[in-house]
Amino acid sequence: MFISAHLPAIHAGGAALARARFAYYVSGSRLLGEETEMSHAVDYARVPEPNAAPKPAYFAHIVLYTKRRAEMVDWYKKVLGAQVTADSKGLSFLTYDDEHHRVAVIERNDLGDKVPDTIGMAHFAYTYNSLGDLIGIYEYLKSEGITPYRQINHGPTTSVYYHDPDGNAVELQTDNFESVEALNEWFATGAFDREPIGVTIDMSDIAARYHAGESEMSLKKPLQD
Repeated sequence: MFISAHLPAIHAGGAALARARFAYYVSGSRLLGEETEMSHAVDYARVPEPNAAPKPAYFAHIVLYTKRRAEMVDWYKKVLGAQVTADSKGLSFLTYDDEHHRVAVIERNDLGDKVPDTIGMAHFAYTYNSLGDLIGIYEYLKSEGITPYRQINHGPTTSVYYHDPDGNAVELQTDNFESVEALNEWFATGAFDREPIGVTIDMSDIAARYHAGESEMSLKKPLQD
């Protein structure tokens, strides 16, 4: 779960919740017992107020090197609902919105294979607007033979994790709280600090209860004590 490349929402309200995701991800080393310089600023996890430092407008894209470009492109088209905007000379651009590319896949047969269990990026994540949307993509991918290797309620988010054909980890998530204020109120209980990883869930069960009429608020409720 820790430090990853999340794509902040660009529209109104998204920036604050994007900060929320960043705040609880970077706080992970402190919560696991390792003191850092940042850890002295707060007594428990919280979404900080924006500072005056210059900031990017949004996270634009990721670039992946591969030896199986066609397979990778097909996978990201399914998982992100993406379309190809460019495809030539060993390079493919994919997008799922009005950005020219959100994912670039580049053929590099000259490189060595990925080494598992080494330092580097753990995963990158994409946010859906609702639990219903997350259930929708989960069920669609399952019908395509793409199943998650991890399903978890982190507290701030409900998340499912997948491996792409090269073994890169991709998180699909939805926020469990409707506002930063509500999230900070929950953070202030200390529940996240006591259990920062979250609790494993069964998305098939969540989906069945959702289709039976149980509310999203009930289904997304954090499970930490």
